Amino acid sequence: MTRWNDGTDVTSSVSPDITEETNALPANYFTDPSVHEMEQEKIFSRYWVYAGHAGTIEEPGDYFTRKVGDKQVIIVRDMEGEVQAFYNVCAHRGSKIVEDTPMSDPGNMTGIRCPYHLWTYGLDGELRSTPKSFETAGMNPDLEDGDVPELDPKKNGLREVHLDSIGPLLFINFAHDPMALEEQAGTLKAELKSFPLEEYQLARRYVSEVECNWKTFSGNYSECDHCQANHQDWITGISLAESELVVDDHYWVLHYTHDEGVEAEEALVEGEARFYYFWPNFTLNMYGNADGYGTYIIDPIDEGRFQLIADYYFKDPDLSEEEREFVQLSRKLQEEDFELVERQYEGLRSGALAQAQLGPNEHTVHRLHLLAQEAYDA
Repeated sequence: MTRWNDGTDVTSSVSPDITEETNALPANYFTDPSVHEMEQEKIFSRYWVYAGHAGTIEEPGDYFTRKVGDKQVIIVRDMEGEVQAFYNVCAHRGSKIVEDTPMSDPGNMTGIRCPYHLWTYGLDGELRSTPKSFETAGMNPDLEDGDVPELDPKKNGLREVHLDSIGPLLFINFAHDPMALEEQAGTLKAELKSFPLEEYQLARRYVSEVECNWKTFSGNYSECDHCQANHQDWITGISLAESELVVDDHYWVLHYTHDEGVEAEEALVEGEARFYYFWPNFTLNMYGNADGYGTYIIDPIDEGRFQLIADYYFKDPDLSEEEREFVQLSRKLQEEDFELVERQYEGLRSGALAQAQLGPNEHTVHRLHLLAQEAYDA
């Protein structure tokens, strides 16, 4: 049952069964700044989050940075060809080391040098060198050069961030002792590894800032009850009635099948579109009518804004006219969704609604809300 805000603020936790009345998060979990702060610790610091694509850093020294909330990370390929992840924080006095470098425009370096006091680290994160002023005490009359301790390269190295992968997809986790990625991913890991994702190159990236809570957009992405009324260009040739939503512990898949007579080109998933949502904020879209795939990172900025990073992968980054048109259609769908979720968020912010009510085919949205509730209660 939908609950209006009548001044009593009566709400309940998300029910484990979608058929029960309180099957959605209370509205204030989308609008309260304290919930946003809680999510930074209980969700984005404990679960595996998508960092980027290994195919963008192919050579030793190639790197990009990733920001998750207040945490900043360097993703770099070391001299042995292995990908490493470190906090973008100097071991000396905590300075940010390298400037923001997006995955779509990676940098290259032979070592990691902090510009503040020139502490330099190897690509393996170990301290390699410091200026002379950290080895002698020439300006300190109370200390002899021989009393200056030698810095241990490992103990004074960069702090590592847990890193794992599914094919070329890189994931990071900030927890001290995180669950294994395969435990969070479940059968999704084997399913995605069965596709040749590494054969595709990043061709386009679009970054958008949207005025709503990240879970609002995630819920919209996770269902297609809104498609008939709002995505007319996309649903042409799609048999929504025969489509299927599959829900697992930490991910769900939306399968969209083409109507009979609609020919799909050679694709990763021929004749079928699959939209994967991997908790908490990563998606992978296999379109079924294009030989390529897309990813979304749904990054919260605060309780009322998020950043969507949309990346498109094709066999050749120099897109054909048909591929460019396909990307343009995808962007049109995103912009249509932006309008929908911002409208929804205006309603949530009004304070009229205390707790929404999900429909029977919104079980993917229910799973999203339930996972959030479980994280809050942990």
